[in-house]
Amino acid sequence: MTQDVFDLPSPPANSIVGHLLDLGQDPLAFLTACRDYGDIVPLRLGLTPVCVVTNPDYIEAVLKDRENFIKSRGFRVLKTLLGEGLLTAEGDTWFHQRRLAQPVFHQKRISGYGEIMVEYTNRMLQNWQDGEVHDIHADMMRLTLEIVMKCIFNTDVNAGEAKVVADALDITMHWFESKRRQNFLVWEWFPRPENVRYRQAIAEMDAAIYQLINERRKNNTETHDLLFMLMNAEDEETHERMNDKQLRDEVATLMLAGHETTANTLSWTWMLLSQHPEVREKLQAELEQVLQGKLPTVEDLRRLTYTQQIIKESMRLYPPVSLLGREVAHDTKIGEYEVPQGTTMMISQWVMHRHPKYFEQPEAFQPERWTEELEKQLPRGVYIPFGDGPRICIGKGFAQMEAALLLATIAQKFQIDVVPGFSIVPQPSITLRPEYGIKVTLQQIAQQLSSPEPEKQVLPQ
Repeated sequence: MTQDVFDLPSPPANSIVGHLLDLGQDPLAFLTACRDYGDIVPLRLGLTPVCVVTNPDYIEAVLKDRENFIKSRGFRVLKTLLGEGLLTAEGDTWFHQRRLAQPVFHQKRISGYGEIMVEYTNRMLQNWQDGEVHDIHADMMRLTLEIVMKCIFNTDVNAGEAKVVADALDITMHWFESKRRQNFLVWEWFPRPENVRYRQAIAEMDAAIYQLINERRKNNTETHDLLFMLMNAEDEETHERMNDKQLRDEVATLMLAGHETTANTLSWTWMLLSQHPEVREKLQAELEQVLQGKLPTVEDLRRLTYTQQIIKESMRLYPPVSLLGREVAHDTKIGEYEVPQGTTMMISQWVMHRHPKYFEQPEAFQPERWTEELEKQLPRGVYIPFGDGPRICIGKGFAQMEAALLLATIAQKFQIDVVPGFSIVPQPSITLRPEYGIKVTLQQIAQQLSSPEPEKQVLPQ
């Protein structure tokens, strides 16, 4: 016998706005508290019916079914920025784009970008000085943007173009967060100052992207970067290729997803390592044993076990995306519950990754927990830093490789300590970023073995 999902227990609500104020004031704490009410918790955000899902089987069911559960209204707002890219497209459009893009992100292909990641990181470190105070989040954002633009365009994008893209993405994050707090009640086309800045930033970013695409079309040279592979990706059935608009949408998506999430993961990792010196010491021991002062390579990753455990544990406590939503496209069932069309299903990685039912001492930073046994025991739908189902992040392999290589490269040369008393506030926007950055002090690590300056790398042919 089925039951109406909105008959289930839920937190106390305001008679006018429902749970909107609670969610807006502290979304992570509120969603965590919802976990105590059951596997599915009905909420009301203004006029929007919502269900928070905390049962991993139900989460898996929602993420597997892309026909009945489409991207939520909040994410659809991103179409202004990302168009019909893989993150926002639905239905046949998404399926067509995914089929074209999938071979581009084959592990063997993306492994070739490891040299670029290490080279650009080492280049950044040449400008770091012992004792300097940095915003490590800003540094990671700058570095990962340079890397992803090099991997997309196979060129050192000039400072002006990089700044245009960086500003557009930063404005987008702040715009999206302000709209989330208003439950997207203020339309983006309304001529408020923040809406004007948002649309102007996108226009400037579009101009930079289209210029790079046009230059590539004119030169028609074989470069084997991501743009070249996307331009030449051909549908096996229709033999169609992406037009300039489709390329622009995928490039914008890659720039957002390809640098923001890794930068945030590394920023939280530096914070956690600063708070846990015993973990940092164990990391240093592994790097010294495996690398012996050399710069890391993709081939080294299989032996950098603890390094990768640190990344997994960092993404558990501070997932790249803390909340995702799916809208019910048709009346449907989840388990034994009837869920009406138009309901938003909320799935919080923050909540699931810290669930005491699945993780011992869930608030503790313990990289050692990531054994093969744990990963086999965890139900699908519990640890989902890259999502799951057919829409799992296509750049998962790229991001995991980049985070581990950058961590190993930097941690060999510098100890990074958070400035005492600096307030670090997680901001659950499109991604989970530190709202005010993370101020740190750099300490150069002494007695490291010298390694030769790497030759300038080129993309694999």
